[in-house]
Amino acid sequence: MSLPYPHFQVNYKLYPGTWGSDGLALAKTIERIGKQTGGNFVLTPQVPDLRLIASETDLPVFAPAVDSVSPGRGMGKRLPEALADAGAVGAVINHAENRDTLADIETKIERCRAAGLDAIVCVDSVEMGRAVAAFEPDQLLFERPGDISTDRAITRTHPEQIERFIAMRDDTAPETKVRVGGGISSAPDVRQAFELGVDATGAASAIVTAEDPERLLGEIGEVVASAE
Repeated sequence: MSLPYPHFQVNYKLYPGTWGSDGLALAKTIERIGKQTGGNFVLTPQVPDLRLIASETDLPVFAPAVDSVSPGRGMGKRLPEALADAGAVGAVINHAENRDTLADIETKIERCRAAGLDAIVCVDSVEMGRAVAAFEPDQLLFERPGDISTDRAITRTHPEQIERFIAMRDDTAPETKVRVGGGISSAPDVRQAFELGVDATGAASAIVTAEDPERLLGEIGEVVASAE
């Protein structure tokens, strides 16, 4: 398990201002705020920028996607070993915007493990989490797809579901970490997530489209630091 805990993850997705030199500038801002506040941040840039950000910052970075392929044929696929060589410490599997089958999830976890990558698997229910937990991924990311890119943080709308999810993890795969996402958009949301017992949380649009992302990141960094 390569990622630091607790942490706040910033996901670039495909938002303007998050690739190339702009993406690197934002990454350096995130890194600086992490050092100032003492809070752990991790970053999910676009695949072409993995090596750039991994080499120019000390932030742990992970790939937004990975494929269940081995070295050889597979034009256009994302090889786990190549992602690791580019500096990624983990990879996202089964995001709501890039779904996988359960069989693919199992194979991708195995391939990530073989390549030395943390496997971060997204799930949208306690039941799906239980099915994936049997494969013992490094992290389960629990989020409701309808909450993504909104301000309806599950920490506020359905805290009881987080508690049920953590209880399931404790019973099924106690070594697996839990992160919640979808609608997390403020420092109070982050604080409540940690108070509910999660190991990490994060956001995409709430950060990269914020009017003052530096201020917001500073507030979040202080909360993450206090949760350690």
